[in-house]
Amino acid sequence: MHSLIAKRRDGVEHTQDELRFLAQTAAKGSAPDYQLAAWLMAAYLRELGSLETAWLTMAMAETGERVDLAGLPKPWVDKHSTGGVGDKTTLVVLPILAACGLTVVKMSGRGLGITGGTVDKLESVPGFRMDLTPAEMKAQAEEIGIAITGQTANLAPADGALYALRDATATVESTPLIVSSILSKKIAGGAEMVSLDVKCGSGAFMKTFQQANHLAGWLKGIGEQCGLKVHVVITDMDQPLGSAVGNALEVREAIQVMTEKRVPPTVARFRALCLELCAQTLLFSGKLASKAGARTVAEDALMKGKALAKAKEWFAAQGANPALFDEPDTHLPSAPIKRQVAANLGGHLAQIAADAVGRAVIDLGGGRRNKGDRIDPAVGVEVHAVVGDEVTSGQALFTIHASSDEAALRAEKSLQEAVKYSEDEVTPHTLVLGTR
Repeated sequence: MHSLIAKRRDGVEHTQDELRFLAQTAAKGSAPDYQLAAWLMAAYLRELGSLETAWLTMAMAETGERVDLAGLPKPWVDKHSTGGVGDKTTLVVLPILAACGLTVVKMSGRGLGITGGTVDKLESVPGFRMDLTPAEMKAQAEEIGIAITGQTANLAPADGALYALRDATATVESTPLIVSSILSKKIAGGAEMVSLDVKCGSGAFMKTFQQANHLAGWLKGIGEQCGLKVHVVITDMDQPLGSAVGNALEVREAIQVMTEKRVPPTVARFRALCLELCAQTLLFSGKLASKAGARTVAEDALMKGKALAKAKEWFAAQGANPALFDEPDTHLPSAPIKRQVAANLGGHLAQIAADAVGRAVIDLGGGRRNKGDRIDPAVGVEVHAVVGDEVTSGQALFTIHASSDEAALRAEKSLQEAVKYSEDEVTPHTLVLGTR
């Protein structure tokens, strides 16, 4: 490892064999964390090139088993988001796509920084298994068209080791490291086609459209070098997505979208993005020939209860009680303290900073600062407005779900600082910023 760290530090290109050795070393745990951390920092400062990133991606995918979906109905599709504050789209998009006839098999990760992880959200559901074996994933996908797992010792274990260290070493934002992490899991999961949602804004790893577009290009290019078909949508993450930020709260909101036709504007914005991602995926996969037709099919699956029925099958297959969808408050953890945060001025909302809301949720215990931190699944924040809304002084903007009064007071201060007001009208944020 010492020579690899020195080469990366000096900006010398790695060979394919060296990156294969690095991946195997990470997977087997045969090097101490501090050496892997040193290499990650060197790779952050001296970024890998395109070919190196493709080699690392394939090397990480090959450190464990790969799900073989042969014999299952095509197309085989995976959906992935680069992560954002309140981004629970996977919980709604997967059952919609499966209800529309796609085979959807996905490997997910835990939260990094202020962005929540799908594994953390689903682990807030009592009984939900996130440790399916490749054989179990294939069998479940064959039966109901959908399966998800977290990173296990058998699937892309090298990425599991490096993924945990990236958060602790402040190397999360590296484009090649993001790309190799995402795509190695897709390859290990058996997908042929990958629909990617690249988040852009204060609550994402990519803060500007230029950065997000750069990452989108890398994901598409490296994916194609690795034999995948990749479609990328760049979406807004300058304000929290939807209402809920926090693991169990986000599961509740996903259930709300699948069970209620009329939802508040914050939730409607989240639902709109889910339908847009589904329509683009159905079109990209060749399942539908037109965007309008794909949108109609996706809306039909959601509004007529087909996605809900598929979600119940999915949760039951992975060990959860499907009664959760009828009585989420009974089956999901709840925080003992609820505290409303009101607008301290009147006017139009010019900003609800997603990064500030995400940090507030971490402070409440709903996210990780360090590798191995435990998460409280019950805590979080509900957001009751969107940028562009006109509000009055004293109107509720947030509800804090906390484990103690002290934690709630700290979060309230952060949330007040997240909001900016304008006397003039403010244009609402555009959801979809571009495609690749």
